[in-house]
Amino acid sequence: MDIPTILTELRVWNELNEQVVTDDKESGEVVVRAPWLTRGYVKDAERGAALWKEGYLHTGDMATVDAAHSIRICDRIKDVIKSGGEWISSIELEGLIGLHTAVAEVAVVGFPDVKWGERPYAFVVLQNSAQAEPVNLQDQMRQFIDRDQISKWAMPEAFIIVSAIPKTSVGKIDKKKIRAEWGDHNVAGTT
Repeated sequence: MDIPTILTELRVWNELNEQVVTDDKESGEVVVRAPWLTRGYVKDAERGAALWKEGYLHTGDMATVDAAHSIRICDRIKDVIKSGGEWISSIELEGLIGLHTAVAEVAVVGFPDVKWGERPYAFVVLQNSAQAEPVNLQDQMRQFIDRDQISKWAMPEAFIIVSAIPKTSVGKIDKKKIRAEWGDHNVAGTT
């Protein structure tokens, strides 16, 4: 188990700025304070104040805490999907979908939903032009739901087969670009 270095306080807070339950299920933001951390942004006091709300530096990482007080980073706040009041980790869904033998690459992105706030959509590149039907990917995810590894509301609304997933200049999945490209489309009508 890793222990924060001396003079470092590390917490995982929920939306009410309370420490999450140590059940490895409730997720919250990792916050930290130490004498050597940055105090803000140059020429941007407002952003610096947001970075240091409640006296802790907000990392933007989502994590859970287990009974031994070890943390498990599960996503970035900007990529977590809030659906019906529940947090869904896009990274966890990507990992599980990626286990399907027909999947070469996957990106899970949240899109606005009138009823639930947001819903996850999976953008999938298939291996060597494999012809996996979306229902097969749903079956893949159902096994994880049946084992209580993920909740039933984490099932993506749609599995959208694409030829490529956009990347940033450093090779990371560019979810901003996916949101921008697909936000104008009716993703709800996609299967």
